Amino acid sequence: MKDLITEHIDIWTSAQVQKKKGGRGRGKSSNGQSIYGIKKLRELILDLAVRGKLVPQDPDDESARVLLDKVEEEKARLIKEGQIKKQKALSKINLEEKTFQLPKGWEWIKLGCLMEMFNGRAFKSAEWSDKGLPIVRIQNLNNHLAPFNFFDGELFDNHKIGDGTFLISWSGTPGTSFGAFIWNRGEAALNQHINKCLIFCSESNKEFLKLSVNSCIGHLISMAQGGVGLKHVTKGILNNVVFGFPPLAEQHRIVAKVDELIALCDKLEQQQTDSNATHQTLVETLLTTLTNAADQTEFTYTWQRIADHFDTLFTTEQSIDHLKQTILQLAVMGKLVPQDPDDEPASVLLEKIAEGKKRLIQEGKIKRQKNTPTISGDEKLYEIPMGWEWIRLGTIVQELKYGTSKRSDYQNDGEPILRIPNVVKGYIDSNDLKFTELDEKEKFALSLEEGDLLIIRSNGSVAIVGRSAVVDSLHAGFMYAGYLVRVRINTATTNSDFLKIILDSKLVRDQIELPIRTTSGVKNINSTEISGLLIPSVPISEQHRIVAKVDDLMVLCEGLKKTLQATQATQVKLSDSIVTKVLN
Repeated sequence: MKDLITEHIDIWTSAQVQKKKGGRGRGKSSNGQSIYGIKKLRELILDLAVRGKLVPQDPDDESARVLLDKVEEEKARLIKEGQIKKQKALSKINLEEKTFQLPKGWEWIKLGCLMEMFNGRAFKSAEWSDKGLPIVRIQNLNNHLAPFNFFDGELFDNHKIGDGTFLISWSGTPGTSFGAFIWNRGEAALNQHINKCLIFCSESNKEFLKLSVNSCIGHLISMAQGGVGLKHVTKGILNNVVFGFPPLAEQHRIVAKVDELIALCDKLEQQQTDSNATHQTLVETLLTTLTNAADQTEFTYTWQRIADHFDTLFTTEQSIDHLKQTILQLAVMGKLVPQDPDDEPASVLLEKIAEGKKRLIQEGKIKRQKNTPTISGDEKLYEIPMGWEWIRLGTIVQELKYGTSKRSDYQNDGEPILRIPNVVKGYIDSNDLKFTELDEKEKFALSLEEGDLLIIRSNGSVAIVGRSAVVDSLHAGFMYAGYLVRVRINTATTNSDFLKIILDSKLVRDQIELPIRTTSGVKNINSTEISGLLIPSVPISEQHRIVAKVDDLMVLCEGLKKTLQATQATQVKLSDSIVTKVLN
């Protein structure tokens, strides 16, 4: 048994060592993989502990039956003295509840045979104070940094707790709220949804009881009652939780061993956190060096060095996402593909765009736009290549138009309406489609054309505001909703995919996010702000080359992610199989 546990620990220790050495194989383990492995270690330790497989039995130990007799004696005394009420006897433990073979000297027991539970008080917000006893809520059990409310008044003894009080939280979100705790933070008041537990025999090891209750969390969650999200476990369910009860001496040995192994897990977890932070810093430094390269020679050298170590540098989704963002930034800086001196410069392209917009205005097809603000020298964040120009987005846009505010639904009547969920992924996904009745004038005004961009102009998340998607041929003719704005350009002079690259780059994301990050509630960007975004104008031939290069590199990034996910899946299977092997 010891060898199998060691094997499981060694897998994750090896991963850390290999990663620090820059090795491959297990060293490719991502932070998520290692955290999963450590999580499985913790579960394994707990399972072995409550099954009697973590430490050897000692034939000289006094049987658990002796301790349970003392429990019964103490319970009878408490009833006689009126400290607790005599309750209906719990049902006998049936064969199905005995889920594994008990070691010699152990006994099957129900939780309600060992303790009496008293629910905390339902404090009203009007009773909160800035002095008195801290009110212990579930969040205070799960997070020592969670703030307290206070109560300065009279309390029943059952609503007071002190150091060493055994608690069971029984209401909240499954997976985060349920569990057993031993309170050791001084005198306090107990809130509802937490039981204060009076353990009948003081000799019982509270730490072992905590392990036993927490080993049954999966069962408690399955028995929880209530609606979606918030659930609760009744006192009757808690009283009937069945677990193995070892001799008192073995309880102490088990707790000591669990403490030792959990400390090791904590150490491994901290090592992984430190390693991941170091790794991310390395990736960020290298990619920053790439974007700050002084010339093409330095850029080419740095890029090649990074490319030579792709499989060891980009081993987390976070690092791959950082690589993607760097690719976009290099694209808008003119560093991703070489310039061609024979390309028609952006200044000539801008003249053509201006002439085209003037003609459309004269024909009454678009409205005359407000003049965009001039660009100061301080706004030009970096030096752009020869043949490029700094401009405002409105310079190349023919029209910015908000969508319909009419309500849409899933009935297959009316026009298909694209909403935020349809574009938030960065491309148009029409699987979740709603429809709206529009008249001919509205349909003419709001109909999408291939090459249009849809920009999210309003959302509760600042990271979503300003995100865009290019309208493809499949969705030409669709309409769009009011929280989106349509950007119409001349696709002969501006590559729609290149414009999306600009909008997704750090250059533009900073312009969108920084001004609205401090606002509360829904975040917005209006058409004037969109029109005023500072962007580079690039020769049309180079736009096409950049788009092709970005597409190739994004395929590479997606390949890295798929490899990472496959490695994660393999590691998860390995972890699960070892746990199964140990427990069986």
